Amino acid sequence: MPVALQGALIGLGIGIVLTVFEWYALKKSVEERSARLHRKIEMDEMERRRVTTVLRFSLLLPPAFALGFWIVWG
Repeated sequence: MPVALQGALIGLGIGIVLTVFEWYALKKSVEERSARLHRKIEMDEMERRRVTTVLRFSLLLPPAFALGFWIVWG
């Protein structure tokens, strides 16, 4: 398997894990807050931005890992 492809797949895996972990952590926080305040479950603007930021970072990981693997081991 080419080194750059291997790096991209590793970056993709890390990005997916990071995004899923962040989503579930925020979802749990929102559910706890809504139960405490007796309100409807919904994310506020800051939490939506946080998920968007993590998602964008996760999309940059595969090319970055591919480049890094190619430079180091290619």
